[in-house]
Amino acid sequence: MNYSRSRQISFLFIVACFSFSFGQGKFNLPRQDTDKIRFQLINNLIVIPVEVNGVELSFILDTGVSKPILFNITNTDSLQMNNVESIFLRGLGDGQPVKALRSKNNFFKIGNAININQDIYVVFDQSINFTPRLGIPVHGIIGYSLFKDFIVEINYKSKLIKLHKRDKYKYKSCKKCESFDLRFYKNKPYIDAQITIGNNNLPVSLLIDTGSSDALWLFEDETLGITSSYSNYFNDFLGRGLSGTVHGKRSKVASFKLKKFELKDVNTAFPDSASIRFVRRNENRNGSLSSEILKRFNIIFDYEGSKITLKKNANFKSDFNYNRSGIVLEQRGFRLVQERFTKRTLDNYGRSNDNNTVISTTQSYRMDVKPAYTIVEIRDNSPAQRAGLLVGDVILSINGKEAHQLKLQEVIEYFRERVGRTIKLKIERNNQRLYFMFQLEDVFKKKELPK
Repeated sequence: MNYSRSRQISFLFIVACFSFSFGQGKFNLPRQDTDKIRFQLINNLIVIPVEVNGVELSFILDTGVSKPILFNITNTDSLQMNNVESIFLRGLGDGQPVKALRSKNNFFKIGNAININQDIYVVFDQSINFTPRLGIPVHGIIGYSLFKDFIVEINYKSKLIKLHKRDKYKYKSCKKCESFDLRFYKNKPYIDAQITIGNNNLPVSLLIDTGSSDALWLFEDETLGITSSYSNYFNDFLGRGLSGTVHGKRSKVASFKLKKFELKDVNTAFPDSASIRFVRRNENRNGSLSSEILKRFNIIFDYEGSKITLKKNANFKSDFNYNRSGIVLEQRGFRLVQERFTKRTLDNYGRSNDNNTVISTTQSYRMDVKPAYTIVEIRDNSPAQRAGLLVGDVILSINGKEAHQLKLQEVIEYFRERVGRTIKLKIERNNQRLYFMFQLEDVFKKKELPK
């Protein structure tokens, strides 16, 4: 079987929703009752180290998938896949299914938890790739395969996951916690919540989706009162799913409730019907509860007990903000950067400051390879578009700070700051350096509610 190499282009943080019927192995903690795993939180997404057939990789922890999916594999010779066959997968997006390889009997290791008989899907489609949007290498996603075998605690503030053997775990008394029943549809967890749209308080059934960086997705249904027409909104590109692009409206709902927990003015996306026609097969689903809300809690997932426990953390009262610039950035390739550094000069005996010897220093320069942060989309009539910025521009500095000294997500955070904040950019376009300036503005200010 020949494996083609995957190329790196954008993939939004909205993963596919699909499931499969054949069996899979079980994760175990062979020498302990509990295990701790450190994770990175990048754009609200949990990134964990996963060993696959002896190769160290990085995966998104995603409750919205039932089987692990592997992508962004550039050196397939080092990753031995077992019992391979071709299959087609469908997910979010307005396009066609994608071809994948289904592989059985693979070895997985997450922390000290191991599974010697794990199924996995390998996708070589060049567009299925988290890396450019997250700014760190990501090779796959995993969800149900891990959650089904443990009680899983997620502490978003400490960036720590704990895996517990079910028969050894004891719930602690917690007056500030709330527990909820989970329902499952094709191995994906659902929770009941309440939203306020206009003057209407509406019950909703939501997929719990740690693999989406948004706050809340709602599927428009005027017969149920779930519609964007009650609030200001703007049309936007929501991202790319497994089956193509996802477009829709971005708006807010006045209130979101999970029992005693209530959030106000919550960011909400209303994807268009073409993008979600496959996932609407679950007629009882009204949308998704995603990571911009989930990160405001410490969470205990108990899949076997069909239970989830929430306790609000220090993120709970954080504001919900949108990208007010209209710029979508990706890390696309690298560029050569001249950096200044201090060169130490030793004395005649080769001694340095370690010997309390006075030495001289000189300023020197060196060339280094750094990530290139490229504009890949600009929202129509946004401040960035009106200022004259174009798709393909590479950001060299933002508000006086060199872009290569910042992480991708740190650059993006500038675009989510307060209304009226001035943004100054130095960019490279066709080997020329250009300067632009604009102010962040309210994305809803020119929208009016229908009469």
